[in-house]
Amino acid sequence: MKISTQTASTGRGREAISRPRRGPSLSGRRRQDLIAGYAFTMPGVLILFVFSLGPALAAFYLSLFSWTLLNHMHYVGFANFWGLLHYPVFWIAVRNSMGFALVVVPIQTAVALALAVILNQNLPARGFFRLAFYFPSISSSAVITLIFMWMFNQLGLFNSFLNWLGLPGPDWLGSPHFALPTIMIMNIWTTAGSLMIIFLAGLQGIPVNLLEAAACDGATPWKTFRHVTLPLLRTTTFFIVVMGIIGTLQMFDQSFIISGGSGGPLHATTTVVLLIYNFIFAYGNVGYGAAATVLWFLFILGATLATNKWLGKPIEY
Repeated sequence: MKISTQTASTGRGREAISRPRRGPSLSGRRRQDLIAGYAFTMPGVLILFVFSLGPALAAFYLSLFSWTLLNHMHYVGFANFWGLLHYPVFWIAVRNSMGFALVVVPIQTAVALALAVILNQNLPARGFFRLAFYFPSISSSAVITLIFMWMFNQLGLFNSFLNWLGLPGPDWLGSPHFALPTIMIMNIWTTAGSLMIIFLAGLQGIPVNLLEAAACDGATPWKTFRHVTLPLLRTTTFFIVVMGIIGTLQMFDQSFIISGGSGGPLHATTTVVLLIYNFIFAYGNVGYGAAATVLWFLFILGATLATNKWLGKPIEY
């Protein structure tokens, strides 16, 4: 009897050892936290789908149809894309948008960085100057555009100053050579302040001991900025450049207000986003507008990925 009892107990022990253990089940508290987490994130997911992912999918769907908002939708495949690529005004809009981005993004980034470096010093009344440079960024874009239209009018402030110097004032808004540069100047002035604040945050996040070590090694202020400060601002610069590229390639309101929606003079201020607006609401060609939206989205995505490969390297220090 003793042997059989021992054998039975040993068998039960082996059975207990060989039996796989069950993982800990979710407790009531943990299950409630999980449900609460999904409940809090669900509004954001729905907003993302309704206002971002949903319209993107709808634009690709509509780009395959011929629809003028008044007739029935007819499936045409990729005919809208083919017709758009053979539309001369589309390439003018692409050239204007790309030229706008290539000029505005580097200049506004450089100006914002210079302002941030200057206002990061212990200067008198630096708080006032920070506010003064940042104030145009929080003003209405429509109001700023109307003010610039008055300043760059043929009888406006800039031409009056040039006439006082004895120089002829050009037709800033009516000339195809000056209309888009005028918008560039306005965009740089209104966005440099907000980018300056981001650069200030990046400058204040640089470890002080690295700057002190460079000074102890005999580095001049310029060498310290070039070899220490600027590399450590790579992440901040990457963010600013990407946001600048996306913003400039989507420029619409300033061109719309200055040209009255026509993109004139001679399509000099026609951007891709303004052309998309005109395709849908002025010409009633939803298919062309959706096709232009898809193509421009792919272009902006490619520009963002190229910038990520160039500036998106991690910081090492």
